[in-house]
Amino acid sequence: MLQVAATDIERLKNKKLFLLDMDGTIYLDDDLFDGVLEFLDYIKSVGGKYMFLTNNSSKSVTKYIEKLAKLGIRSDASDFLTSTDATALYLQKCDYKKIYAFGTSSFKAQLADSGLPITDVLENDIDCLCMGFDTELAFQKLEDACILLNRGVDYIATNPDWVCPTWYGFVPDCGSVAEMLFNATKRRPKFIGKPQPEMILLAMEYTGFSKDETIMFGDRLYTDIKSGENAGVDTVFVLSGEGTMETLKETDVKPTYIFENVKEFYETVCK
Repeated sequence: MLQVAATDIERLKNKKLFLLDMDGTIYLDDDLFDGVLEFLDYIKSVGGKYMFLTNNSSKSVTKYIEKLAKLGIRSDASDFLTSTDATALYLQKCDYKKIYAFGTSSFKAQLADSGLPITDVLENDIDCLCMGFDTELAFQKLEDACILLNRGVDYIATNPDWVCPTWYGFVPDCGSVAEMLFNATKRRPKFIGKPQPEMILLAMEYTGFSKDETIMFGDRLYTDIKSGENAGVDTVFVLSGEGTMETLKETDVKPTYIFENVKEFYETVCK
């Protein structure tokens, strides 16, 4: 941890809305990081609110609620904003005839439940390709995507993350698949999730907290921390996931604060 001044600790104690990335920030696969439960209890004790903001579009909110329950965290749908939520809101403002959903079954179901005209079959009237992090990836989807992109359909993706952390290392995320499709078609998507500010702005709108009362936690500089920067809120960069101090030297994205993990933040600020 970089040294935190007493004035900074006082500033952090005044935060009320804690926006938390999940993968690599509060857990890794099925292992909850030390100090997370105490940290969440602290937020409630000071009249604050925490929300989980994730770019991982492979799971539905229901699945996340179930996952957190297994880790000892009680939650409901109001505690989450995902890149799929933000993408659905964006697509609802468009007037697409038919949207090819490139992603998991839960991703397709969430978009369909939002009232969007979703298909996963190559058809002539498709005018948008929407891609998420796909843990059910098959070559047929890649082929369909190339055909559609070569037709010139609009191209939307939930998030630009290169990798998703696991207990054994990293796996390719949505950004890596988008780069593979770029190599084949020379088309790049419009990304909707972090680092765009919309998820953070939505969270503040839903809860009524101000920018000064809000703080974003995450392990990725180019998505989590950049989204906070773009939204004009303070950020905490944790070193428990993808990001390292070395990656910090390689970017112009600068977090407001740096901690080893959530536990160190809790022990430094909350006790």
